[in-house]
Amino acid sequence: MSIRKTSVAVGVLFIVQMVTAMFGTMQIQEFVDGGPGKAAPTLGVLLMMCSATAVIGIGLLAYRVLKLINQRLAIWYPIMRVIEGVVSTACGIYLLIQLQAVPNHMLLVYVPTVIGGLVFTYLLYVSRVVPRFVAVLGLICYGLLGLGTLLNFLSVVDLNAEGIALLVPGLLFELLVLPFWLIVKGFKAPRTVAAR
Repeated sequence: MSIRKTSVAVGVLFIVQMVTAMFGTMQIQEFVDGGPGKAAPTLGVLLMMCSATAVIGIGLLAYRVLKLINQRLAIWYPIMRVIEGVVSTACGIYLLIQLQAVPNHMLLVYVPTVIGGLVFTYLLYVSRVVPRFVAVLGLICYGLLGLGTLLNFLSVVDLNAEGIALLVPGLLFELLVLPFWLIVKGFKAPRTVAAR
């Protein structure tokens, strides 16, 4: 697969994973908040599994480009995305079996998201395979998500309430800015290939 086709595929998968995650989370939250019947969590979990599959696909496809920049560091991106997808799927299966959500399940998903996202956007920044402003925006967004996750774990903020402002930049980055750039312009070939 060429870099151009990889770029488009990654861009489309970012949109798919974000849209399915948003609607899946809404369905699951409706059930957790006391919604009737089992349909809401089942649909929500199916959507989250679609999102998890897209997340893993993003990691594997993006690695094809990232490994040309720094193979040792790049390998952590697909690893973190696989962990993210597996944790999300496991939490969904637990919900269907136990009919209750894993406590802090989204925070557990956010940890590998943050680590992988910081690796991803750092490599985008140093390689200039996308414009620097796109990479910097990504670094800021994943940094804010990491801060929000830590503060939520410490019970300082609730990311489902007042802390949601820390999630909005990441939403815009993963749903609009990065996918738009990858689909329209794509990754440029890295200027230099790091020693392996």
